[in-house]
Amino acid sequence: MAFEEQKPLTDAPIPGMSLVHELGARPWQSPSQFSTVDEAIDFYMDRMSTEEYMEQAVEVMEMGVPVTTIANSMQMAGVMEGKHNIDVGMLVIPLIMEMLMLIAENADIKYDDGLTEERDEQTSDARLDMVRREMKGRIDEADKQPEIEEPTEEPKGLMARRA
Repeated sequence: MAFEEQKPLTDAPIPGMSLVHELGARPWQSPSQFSTVDEAIDFYMDRMSTEEYMEQAVEVMEMGVPVTTIANSMQMAGVMEGKHNIDVGMLVIPLIMEMLMLIAENADIKYDDGLTEERDEQTSDARLDMVRREMKGRIDEADKQPEIEEPTEEPKGLMARRA
């Protein structure tokens, strides 16, 4: 019977080692490229004023993606790329949204700003009626179920309570 030579445990990787990185190895863990709101606004306005970006933004807004979603995605990508921190990103979102809405208006497209909740009154009333009928049916069904009768025999056995 031959024994296979085993690798010593000191050479083996530590469990979970592939899931962690050194501190500062990720872009959002180091100082950001733009530390002020003005610098971040200049970055986004330069980026958004290109013809290529405007065409892509119009396509996305024509598909019905809300402006708020696009603006949040852009600022979050900026944070992950190390362009600015999350605080600056939150302060820049309204300006990104304004620029996106301006692009949409110049392209004469209808866009969803994501700020107002449009409700179709007939649809919401129909849904409420459906839920009411369903709940009434459940309540009626619960009322029809027979009550559980208590056993009349005294419990017997080793663990039964004695009166």
